[in-house]
Amino acid sequence: MIRPRLLLVQIRDTGAVRREEVESFCRHGGLERGQVDVLNVFDRPVFDPGVAAPYEAVLVGGASEASVLEPDRFAFVESIVELIRGCIDRRQPVFASCFGFQATVVGLGGSVIRDEVDFEMGTIPLSVTETAASDPLYGAVPDGFLAVSCHRERTTEVPPGCTLLAFSEACVHSFRVDGAPCWGFQFHPELDRATFIERLGVFRSGYTDSDDHYAQTVARFHETPESNGLVARFVEGVRAGSLG
Repeated sequence: MIRPRLLLVQIRDTGAVRREEVESFCRHGGLERGQVDVLNVFDRPVFDPGVAAPYEAVLVGGASEASVLEPDRFAFVESIVELIRGCIDRRQPVFASCFGFQATVVGLGGSVIRDEVDFEMGTIPLSVTETAASDPLYGAVPDGFLAVSCHRERTTEVPPGCTLLAFSEACVHSFRVDGAPCWGFQFHPELDRATFIERLGVFRSGYTDSDDHYAQTVARFHETPESNGLVARFVEGVRAGSLG
């Protein structure tokens, strides 16, 4: 087995959340901090998509301060989309969470819609498809598993050339690109209950109406071990070279 080096494409402009996101991926992936290099697109909005090529795998994180639907405002959207496309073309493993999921959808010709008022937020149950049972990451994940979800943008159909793996009543939550080791997750496999509470506390004004609303919301959160295990299985597959 190899000791992989991974690139985290990070879309975070808040210092505390920048650190926490890296720590979360390392914790649930069983990675040492030195194995993960960070490309924060708020610091470097335009970059060569080939920057990811030397790594064994790529992680693409979430964003509470940017939208894939605003490429004119956020110049890095196009760069991230092209980076993901490049990874898919060379069959480089990709784990794309939330914003990364949406960027993958856009890059593969799918559509993303925005919810201004009613949106998913919490630790929610997700259904899995029959195909998920034979997937390298989802094989052991039960139907109805809990996952951290907090997003104002979503897609209702998998993009062309992808296979649906998990979903809620509201939207597609996970797919794999056919013929490539690239997985998208609308939810946050890298977040557990405690970290979700901490993260939501940073952005509470954008997602909750008051301190009482925030307290009531986090009181309903649960642990998400099956979801968190997806990060570990991805890293294990990268180490073993078995994702294909």
